[in-house]
Amino acid sequence: MSEILEFFLHAENHLRDFIASYGPWVYGLLFLIIFCETGLVVTPFLPGDSLLFACGALCAQEVPGGGDKLMSLGILLPLLLAAGILGDATNYAIGKAFGPWLVRQSWFRRDHLARTEMFFTKHGSKAVILARFAPIVRTFAPFAAGLGAMEGKRFFAANLTGAVLWVCSFLLAGYFFGELPVVQRNMKVIILGIIFVSILPIVWEWWKARRESSGAASNS
Repeated sequence: MSEILEFFLHAENHLRDFIASYGPWVYGLLFLIIFCETGLVVTPFLPGDSLLFACGALCAQEVPGGGDKLMSLGILLPLLLAAGILGDATNYAIGKAFGPWLVRQSWFRRDHLARTEMFFTKHGSKAVILARFAPIVRTFAPFAAGLGAMEGKRFFAANLTGAVLWVCSFLLAGYFFGELPVVQRNMKVIILGIIFVSILPIVWEWWKARRESSGAASNS
């Protein structure tokens, strides 16, 4: 877990090192990370929001000693949009085809699924869009949509909308603000802030659920 947190906080530095060592293969790595984070219920720990912001910042920065950018926004934006859309679509298909079997497995995180189902109960079909901005819930929402037999057309529309809003907002925020000196000097603090704000909805829902269950227990 400490290694994952360290990658979260220093995503920009790790990506810069990867670019220096492997060049354009970084695009494949980023596609894989975003696809797995949204497409596989076993990888909810992968970075999402902070990684997109760091990628946007690198797209605005030039290679030392040259005029080229470290990464191309024109390549990265459609690539990560595709990763987010295909990831959710894969997760939805897995939930629809194998959901009941997977939920019965001992390793499956039923607590994460339960929180996601509460999210769906509150927000309905919009949960697929809103979940894009909530770590862990983002990974389980398309699975829960498939498990709950959400209509395919409604899911596709929500999947497309959510991916565009999520990827564009964080990637472009990093692109337009990541090169500012104040942002560069405080990148770790900003990444921590992004992570903190991202998990607030989960903490809020958890606190409300505990409060409601405590109230019900005291009244019984």
